[in-house]
Amino acid sequence: MEQLSTAQINSFIDDGFVKIEDAFLTEIANECRAILWTATPCDPNNPESWTQPLIRIGEMRFEPFKKAANTPILHKAFDQLVGEGNWLPRITLGSFLIRFPCKVPATDTGWHVDASFPGEDANNYLEWRINFHSKGRALLTLFLFSDVLEQDAPTIIRVGSHLDVAKILEPEGERGLSFMELAERLNTLPKREETLATGKAGTVYLCHPFIVHAAQDHHGTRPKFMAQPPLMTKSDFDISTEKMHCPVEIAILKGTKNSITEKDSFIQDIKLGKL
Repeated sequence: MEQLSTAQINSFIDDGFVKIEDAFLTEIANECRAILWTATPCDPNNPESWTQPLIRIGEMRFEPFKKAANTPILHKAFDQLVGEGNWLPRITLGSFLIRFPCKVPATDTGWHVDASFPGEDANNYLEWRINFHSKGRALLTLFLFSDVLEQDAPTIIRVGSHLDVAKILEPEGERGLSFMELAERLNTLPKREETLATGKAGTVYLCHPFIVHAAQDHHGTRPKFMAQPPLMTKSDFDISTEKMHCPVEIAILKGTKNSITEKDSFIQDIKLGKL
């Protein structure tokens, strides 16, 4: 696959995510996983050493991670979803989440939307904020560095929930809501179908920045290796302007029913069909 199809782009707008299989090579995933194992206190061949449900590994500036984040299909998909060139290349992949089969439950399994810009205390992520224009963030990305089956703690995604979140954020203006303020309102949203971010190593999910998602406990036998870095915008989105909107912006407009006129919608269909 060289680029996203029109159907995939429309699915991103409606559902809030698109799954790209073989986004990077399995061999690269294997190299990355080997590096990550060395950063843990665990023995890959000794499950008894897997005593924690989750280990977080910080930024790692190794070439395999950079290669995984910068494949032609990903770059093309970024252009298609965010606007051509309106994103900052990933040199690293942020922190890595390694989830282990463990009798101890994880403590980070609540429903949430990732925040995108700092609040008063930049060191306190719970005070980070998100606004209607998704200031600072173009996409949430999920990079799978191991095969992930249903029992391997795949991320749970609420399909179409980004449309509901847009409605919550619209009246909050430029200041938006903090991570915790928004999280506390998610239980008021309509019930949505849930799907699991499963796939083989090398799969990447590109998610709308407003998508509601959650971690879960691991019930399988093989640790799960994943990164979930934001793709950041080069120039912030501006939903208010009369211009040709990218799919991330179209989804926000659709969620608020601040819909694009029939003419604009028709133009968008033509544009997406040419991608």
